[in-house]
Parts: sequence; structure tokens; C-alpha cells
Amino acid sequence: MNLKEWAEEDRPREKMLLKGVAALSDAELLAILIGSGNSEETAVQLSQRILSSVGNNLKSLSKLTVKDLAQFKGIGKVKAITINAALELGKRRNNCLPLQRAEIRTSEDVYNLFYPHLCDLPYEELWIALTNRSSHVIEKVKISQGGISETSADLRLILKAAINTLASGIILCHNHPSGNIRPSRQDDQLTSQLKQAGMLMEILLLDHVVLCDGNYYSYADEGRL
Repeated sequence: MNLKEWAEEDRPREKMLLKGVAALSDAELLAILIGSGNSEETAVQLSQRILSSVGNNLKSLSKLTVKDLAQFKGIGKVKAITINAALELGKRRNNCLPLQRAEIRTSEDVYNLFYPHLCDLPYEELWIALTNRSSHVIEKVKISQGGISETSADLRLILKAAINTLASGIILCHNHPSGNIRPSRQDDQLTSQLKQAGMLMEILLLDHVVLCDGNYYSYADEGRL
């Protein structure tokens, strides 16, 4: 049987999409890289044979050269290079430092996070920071851009971004080009609506900061959340 005759859930690519990459064996992952086998073996069977030749040890596999890999029927120069490149990426990943995410503990942290984006703009922009349970920023997202005195906000866009990143917290931030840090009635309305909508999905609105150059207003600091 070739791979196309296998049950869909047993084909490496389909299995990965269905069950996640962790569900695949080393041979199945290698089979995805080489794409096809030879006239006698499927890609998975060929991958199993290659791995067996190095004692099923990925470190030993990474020591095989393009010439070594090309000794296997069905592995040409391109496939051998693909295997070598993938293993080299794995080595480099191990040498990378852990991803450092910004941490939000105070309203000043929010101000510092968004100041570079908003301080010099002649019009309003609304941004959000999405956080995990450890108060680390998962992602910053620009929601809208408006005029001199206001910008619109679609709650659905904000909540969609939070859901897509599995965020547990949302922080709103927008600028007032006028220099007046006092929130408007529309700001109050947005804050109230987002807080209530987020509670239904157990996503907390942690703060809404109105930013000006050198100063800011925090709903959390003012006890309004």
C-alpha cells in the first residue's frame, strides 16, 4: 500500500492536522520531510529504515551527511539536504534563549509599553495588550485608528483577538492628542461594555489607560474597574 491508500488518520500530514504534531512518531515526522518513498517502500517505511540504521537516535541521524543519506534508495540530494536542514534548525532552537515577554504589573508598565506607538500621533489610535495568567504580554494588537478627538472600537474584534490567543486578560490603551488625559463618555462606555462582555468568557479587563505625552489616566488606578 502507498500512503494514499492508508486511512486518512494514519497518513502523517493528515494525522498531524487531526491530532497535533506531538502525536507523530519520529519516522512519521521524517516522512513529512521527504514527502515520498521509493518503488518498494512508503515514505514512512523508508524513514523507519533510515532511523533504524542509526539506532533510532536523532543525534546520530544529524551526523549523517548528504552523501550518507543519498545511499538510501528514494533519497536524492534534495531530500537529504531537507533532512540536514531540519535537524540543524532543531540544534539552533536548543541554543536559543527563552522568549522574554513584557510583564504588566502597574499602569506605568502599560504606559511604557504603548508610549512608543502612541506618543507622537496627531490622531487617536486604540490598542490592546493581551496577557496570560502570569501577567505577561502575549501580543499587542492595534484595533482602530480615528481622528483628532475620537476613535471607534468594535468589541468583537477585541474579543476575537483575545480568544484566538487564549488570553486571560485584556488591557486597553489609546491616546489623546489634545493632551487632556480625562476619559470621554465614549471611553467610559467602551470600558464598561468590554468589562461586561469579557466576564462572560472569563477574560478580565485589567485596565484602560488614556495616554498623553508625559502623562496618563488609568481606570484601574482610579478604582473604576
